Amino acid sequence: MNGALLHVDKLSVTFGGLKAVDGVSLSVPRGSLCALIGPNGAGKTTLFALMSGFLRPGSGRVVFNGHDITGRAPHLNARAGMTRTFQIVQPFAAQTVRENIAVGAHLHIAGRAAALREAEHVAERVGLTAQLAKPASDLTVAGRKRLELARALSTRPQLLLLDEVLAGLNPHEISEMIPVVRGLAASGVTVLMIEHVMQAVMNLAQHVWVLAQGRLIAEGAPGEVTRNAAVIEAYLGHGAAERLRQGALR
Repeated sequence: MNGALLHVDKLSVTFGGLKAVDGVSLSVPRGSLCALIGPNGAGKTTLFALMSGFLRPGSGRVVFNGHDITGRAPHLNARAGMTRTFQIVQPFAAQTVRENIAVGAHLHIAGRAAALREAEHVAERVGLTAQLAKPASDLTVAGRKRLELARALSTRPQLLLLDEVLAGLNPHEISEMIPVVRGLAASGVTVLMIEHVMQAVMNLAQHVWVLAQGRLIAEGAPGEVTRNAAVIEAYLGHGAAERLRQGALR
């Protein structure tokens, strides 16, 4: 890993007097697979929106690939190599899987035939080859999650921001998706993922940041972070870390 591909410096945004993101700073190393975790309402998706240009911060800055992109439009960031997925998957239901993926490919490919060929290559990478001719509306939840990943991947990202790509999947589907995400990182795509499925975080992430009430409260290797008292309190409530410690001593 050589240097930070994404650097966020003291990023903040306020909605109606509530600081949804409060002075967050972090650096995502080029070539890494990292995770952003935290309880519901912690500000994780809002932070992704600030990074990718869907929201403009009240203060702070976002630097991608050495360039200040604070508040720059999402389509310009995607063209520059930063793409995000969304927690709620909304494919073009009447179009085929192939056509959905080709929409992302059109960011760099003008011709329809070439974009459709690119869609086939991307589908293979995420395990959707057998579904290419299906209408997107016919996909299962797991299939739609793979399609969301494929649409993002077809933009040829350097940095992929994955917002709960495993949410709604059963344990078997999660175990099938983990190698897909790992394969993207192995191919050279830098990945930062928001995730609640701790099995995936422990299996995939090299480094983890923990957000609670809009602030970073911990960071480190997954094993370190899950033992951190502040993290346990954020997830399980006041006094939880001490209760767990006392239980371990008995």
